[in-house]
Amino acid sequence: MPSYVKPRWLRDLLRFLPLKSQFVLSGNVRDLQACEVAPGTVTAQPLIRALADELRQAGYAQLVVWDPVGGFRVAEALGAPATSGEETLRRLGLMPVDGAAPGGLDVLAATVERLVALDGEPIGLVVDFASRLAVRTESLSAAEHALFTRALVLAHAVAPRPAGEQRRPFFNTVLWVVDKEGDLPDWLLIDNPRLRHIPVPKPDSAARQALAAALLRGVPGSQQASSDVAADAARAFVEGCEGLLLADMNAIATLARVEQVPIEKMADAVRRYKVGVTEDPWLLIDRDKIRNANAVIRRRVKGQAHAVTHMLDLIKRAMTGVGSQRKGSRPRGVAFLAGPTGVGKTELAKTITSLLFGEESAYIRFDMSEFSAEHADQRLIGAPPGYVGYDVGGELTNAIRERPFSVVLFDEIEKAHPRILDKFLQILDDGVLTSGRGDRVYFSEALIVFTSNLGIYREDETGKRVANVLPTDAFADMQAKVLHEIQRHFKLVLNRPEILNRIGENIIVFDFIRDDVGEEIFEQMVRSVLDDIGMQGIAVALSDEAKDQLRQRCLSDLSNGGRGIRNQLETHLINPLARGLFDQDAKAGDAFSVEATASGEPQLRRR
Repeated sequence: MPSYVKPRWLRDLLRFLPLKSQFVLSGNVRDLQACEVAPGTVTAQPLIRALADELRQAGYAQLVVWDPVGGFRVAEALGAPATSGEETLRRLGLMPVDGAAPGGLDVLAATVERLVALDGEPIGLVVDFASRLAVRTESLSAAEHALFTRALVLAHAVAPRPAGEQRRPFFNTVLWVVDKEGDLPDWLLIDNPRLRHIPVPKPDSAARQALAAALLRGVPGSQQASSDVAADAARAFVEGCEGLLLADMNAIATLARVEQVPIEKMADAVRRYKVGVTEDPWLLIDRDKIRNANAVIRRRVKGQAHAVTHMLDLIKRAMTGVGSQRKGSRPRGVAFLAGPTGVGKTELAKTITSLLFGEESAYIRFDMSEFSAEHADQRLIGAPPGYVGYDVGGELTNAIRERPFSVVLFDEIEKAHPRILDKFLQILDDGVLTSGRGDRVYFSEALIVFTSNLGIYREDETGKRVANVLPTDAFADMQAKVLHEIQRHFKLVLNRPEILNRIGENIIVFDFIRDDVGEEIFEQMVRSVLDDIGMQGIAVALSDEAKDQLRQRCLSDLSNGGRGIRNQLETHLINPLARGLFDQDAKAGDAFSVEATASGEPQLRRR
């Protein structure tokens, strides 16, 4: 295992201690920090404890901490005398009780002044939760203005003095801990050569790797695990926690201990923490149902055998994990269904959902034509703080939080605003979105499906919209033209080629509804209409002549696919049939026949 290296922000702080009298720490300050408490022993410590240990090693006698609720206390540090805390507070003019001294802004301002002038070994003062010192930095109260003005003046007035055996120059240092740099007045920070801003970043892979071994020691089975098993568990732990904090890693290890998750299943503990599901739903799917799904799907999605096979392959990969290389929280699978209208794209997504969930209505669908405006992304993830709708949250983030195991369908993706596409890139790449409320929502258990009509039409040289493919084209030619147009659109029109890269070879082009397939759809729809009426106890038969006339009308134009057949059927069968049954007061036990007429309008006769 590589030797521990202190994080960059901490090395930056230690380097500038002799040079700057005040520091501002911002960013990931509420997370745990990886610290080497003994040679080769790395553990996770809160920021204040990490600062106390490091400053103690650098030659500081004590680290005093102030926060708006508890007032003043002395932070514990490795090697610090147990009884020296209250004495340090008294030297600063405070009256400690049980190791703590209360004090508001006025007392803090006076303490900062006494601190910088204090003799002896250097002392540090951490002003914790400094973001809560001022309600609005552009309009400070008198007490707030006095505190920051005094801090500014003192930063320029103090001089370093030699300390320690090496007589290195040191200040009595003030460290402001804030959420973001802008939480303090600009005039305190900008162009201040005596103050240094140090951003504390989120943990990288090296930090997660350094901490993983220590956290895994308490996981069930870790003591008996071989070196290979332990290494695999650490790798799964580190990769699964990509984008998470060290505090999250600590919580995952605690969850594994509490729920007795063995070390070889650390990926399962990570998933439980992210999405809150105890069992892996993908392992609960009936494999026989998926194994025999081909015939089931083809009864509902006609003439798209290649698309059905491709989608089932995606499902099987999601269930087995073969070749997925799902680092972090990437979705289980992603598919881009392209092709003419009415050929079964949405129907395939519904059928797949029905196979996985047991009901087709369980999928999450978004019509992207509703998200064509620039700020429509706020509907998906929620408005930021201070904006209307902030308390409601985002439609997508709310839905995934409620149902993490989902098929998420984004219909007509080409109609979304390009700004929305950046959110999709985040989902496909990282598998996570941050809502307007700051919550992280994971897509690691979701199957993402896009549908699109891209490539069916294109613009000619004059900008006129013309057909790019025709029903008379062979499928291979049509597929090549559609794929070419999709690539052109994402690369040249949207300037988002990286989205296609994330989708990879999972762009599935649907064929036109050909004559033979149209005949199958027609027969199935007619049979479904008559069966629905039969369930009410009313028998309706269609004469051969009437059926032939109806077939001619429904199949004369297949440009709108199965949806077009359905529309014609409603006009020339369903509506006249409903009208006739109503006029003749049909009831259970009655029998009727539909006869053709010279005008082409079917006529209902009682038998």
